[in-house]
Amino acid sequence: MEEPGPEEEKEEEEARFDFLEWIGPDTSAAVFTFLDHPADLARASAVSRSWRRFIVRNGFSKIQCLRLCPEASNFTRIITKQAIASASESDAEHQHRAYMHLSYALLLDDPQDCIIRCIGASTTDNFPEETIQNTLVPTDWVAMMRPSYWSSAGHFDPAVPECLFYRLRSDLCLVQQINIQPFRGQPTHPPSFFLLLLLNTSITCLLHPAFFQYGDPIYSAKYVRFQMGYPKTPLPSQLLVSHDNEGQLAADDNYIWTYTSPQFPMLQESVLQSFKLPRAVLCIGGVVKIEFLGRVQKQEMDDLYYICISHVQIVGIPLPRELGVDPYKNGVVLKYYPDTRRSGVCHGWNQAILNRLFGAHDASEEEEEET
Repeated sequence: MEEPGPEEEKEEEEARFDFLEWIGPDTSAAVFTFLDHPADLARASAVSRSWRRFIVRNGFSKIQCLRLCPEASNFTRIITKQAIASASESDAEHQHRAYMHLSYALLLDDPQDCIIRCIGASTTDNFPEETIQNTLVPTDWVAMMRPSYWSSAGHFDPAVPECLFYRLRSDLCLVQQINIQPFRGQPTHPPSFFLLLLLNTSITCLLHPAFFQYGDPIYSAKYVRFQMGYPKTPLPSQLLVSHDNEGQLAADDNYIWTYTSPQFPMLQESVLQSFKLPRAVLCIGGVVKIEFLGRVQKQEMDDLYYICISHVQIVGIPLPRELGVDPYKNGVVLKYYPDTRRSGVCHGWNQAILNRLFGAHDASEEEEEET
């Protein structure tokens, strides 16, 4: 009788002392659901090939990801570079890799202003002098003493809302808070100031009537609300805010919203006001809509209500570009195209855990499985 080889003896030993075999699949599944960090799940999958198969087949990486970020439930399909390049691995294996990478990325902690460009505004009173582009400038003034702000069109009804749309740095951004500064009109100026304006007609013509108001009016809103989502069709790569398309891309029917925040009261103060979300939210698709609800400031010159904003910041964490999204039928696809040229993506984790975390195997193991 042929004696078992070293590898067979190892597998028999693993099976003899396998925790999963002892307690059974149902109890094992209950235990694995308590793992709340991708590193823990990676270590568990590194115990043996049977543990890894159990973890992959039961989708624990997806369960963990949904616990970290409920917005991940919007993904109706996963596409990975490995799935395109290799048909030998199961769909469950590809999903495991994608969700493990997404779970790790959700734990990154390097917040920054995520806005990369403006998409448009619901209305603009004087374009381009009062364009939404001005809200990216972190100051009330720019060159030639010109004030920098966006202004809505005026309206007799103070209940008419206004919206600003922004594109973020990545298809997937974990948004934590949004900062907004309302614009303050300037008080009455001394005669020397107006003489300077009269001598420089190029400055005078750029100043909106909201700039010349008594009593330091502040053109804030009563409430503000945020929506996040993705465009139904890809946004054009060229400048989105121009005479030709100003406002055309700022319409709800162009987007699918995956998150809507509660309403936040807005102070009638010209300071950078921070609106912290109840929890960090994954913006799927990289589009944020800021909705201003209720106008509070009327302009005396035309008796209309306006909303004017000096500066906007969307603070969060852009996820790595290996992760992206695409609209697909009635849902959205999560794309995972890892850059194999990069190393040390998960700082501080040893290579063995990285290999198990992202699904790499030793060549010797693959050859043995094939035979």
